[in-house]
Amino acid sequence: MAEFLIVCDVDSTLINEEVIDMLADIAGVGSEVAAITERAMNGQLDFVSSLSARVALLTGLTVDTLGSIAESVTLTPGARDLVDAVHAAGGEIVAVSGGFHEILDPLGAHLGLDDWSANRFEVNDGVLTGRLVGPVIDSTAKAQILVKSAATRGIQLTRTIAVGDGANDLEMMRTAGISVAFCAKPIVADQADVSIAERDLSRVASLFGRIA
Repeated sequence: MAEFLIVCDVDSTLINEEVIDMLADIAGVGSEVAAITERAMNGQLDFVSSLSARVALLTGLTVDTLGSIAESVTLTPGARDLVDAVHAAGGEIVAVSGGFHEILDPLGAHLGLDDWSANRFEVNDGVLTGRLVGPVIDSTAKAQILVKSAATRGIQLTRTIAVGDGANDLEMMRTAGISVAFCAKPIVADQADVSIAERDLSRVASLFGRIA
């Protein structure tokens, strides 16, 4: 049985990039999508509707494009060190993303994450339709995944740490025993138990001793 659980956001947290912005640049709608992303991350737009609007702008991109993006994303400094530290201390680490399985699946396997959840594009004949399939991973879903992940491992919520940077992470951060704002938007940093401004995820390991 795991001793504790870390639940980590992905875009701009576990990785340096916002994947949907990278896809938008390829689709030629970068400025439109970036404006929607910024408003959503700052809590000015409902995440589900903003995600639907952004994904719709990606209609026509090919699955091959997703593969190239998956290969080009970069891990945040300290990400692998954090995963190794969690496992060495007897914990488990789970990623939850408002981004996409097509990017997170190879990343999660490569990093050795214990589990991960994300949205999934609808694809027809190798081309994005501009829609998603399955449940949307929004702020409520992230919190629910944290609770379920802890319960299935027999871990009390007081022994969980949630790490994120945007408004979509606030609900899971409020649910966790310790909330960590990582290079976060002001709305998130103001509400977190701990704020890390240096872009080094390994600093989260220093919080293990504070888990009740």
